[in-house]
Amino acid sequence: MKGKILIVDALHPVFKERAVDMGFEVHDRPDISRAETLSVIGDYMGIAVRTKFKIDEELLEAGHNLKFVARAGAGLDNINVDFAKSKDIILLNAPEGNADAVGEHAIGMLLSLINNLNKGNAEVRNGVWDREGNRGYELKKKTVAIIGYGVMGKSIAKKLSGFEVEVIAYDKYKTGYSDQYAQEVSMEEVVKRADILSLHIPLTKETKEMVNDEYLFHFKKPIFFINTARGEIVKTTSILKGIKEGKILGAGLDVLEVENFPKLKEQIWFDELVNEQKLILSPHVAGWTYESYLKISEVLADKLQKIVF
Repeated sequence: MKGKILIVDALHPVFKERAVDMGFEVHDRPDISRAETLSVIGDYMGIAVRTKFKIDEELLEAGHNLKFVARAGAGLDNINVDFAKSKDIILLNAPEGNADAVGEHAIGMLLSLINNLNKGNAEVRNGVWDREGNRGYELKKKTVAIIGYGVMGKSIAKKLSGFEVEVIAYDKYKTGYSDQYAQEVSMEEVVKRADILSLHIPLTKETKEMVNDEYLFHFKKPIFFINTARGEIVKTTSILKGIKEGKILGAGLDVLEVENFPKLKEQIWFDELVNEQKLILSPHVAGWTYESYLKISEVLADKLQKIVF
């Protein structure tokens, strides 16, 4: 046996099957609590998690035999990355597993927004037949700006290629990434040219509340705004203000700075959020499809297999 792996979340069974085939002893305990995890993690060389709880300094300290953390998803914001690296713990994630799901969800939100599908559907169901009030826009010839051109950003750019749009991308940490799907540009070009803005960046200290009043102020044209990345990157009040002022024509938010109930309903901006017709909301499911559930675990297993212990 190579060592023991603890699965603390609901992962597709293929990850356990593949890990066992590699020679690991795998304990699949999706119902385990954080307290129980802390009491046993010292016996494991690996832990696999989705979003159940944070893999913080306390847990990493308790896991004195940990060699890797496998995050079944794209982001690593529920892991203390710096502390893990200081202990030479390998971090695995799987953005490749849900990139298609995120790209399709973002485009679905965008198409719904520009064609007033949410609003029109609700009105017809309530006996209102308003053609002029639900006239939409066409994507063709619009400029779509993607912030963050990693696996997720490239996925949506590729999927947009059939819509005859111009796709531009800004990534602070990359250069030379222009390809057949997107043109690399500066942030100055983004704010000048964008008709549509879509976020595909991780949540870090630098990106937290990045999209605020000042950020939106610089855009030269009214934009449609899509966020399928992380909610804490965006100030919800700034999006609502931008819609009121006409700077944002519509917004699709799969993620929010405060998620799930009852906490979400307690926010002072909640009533305005749910009553704003130029908003489409979904419960952090952009990357969570029946297909991605399998693909994420396959990607994690592939990456685990490449590690030499």
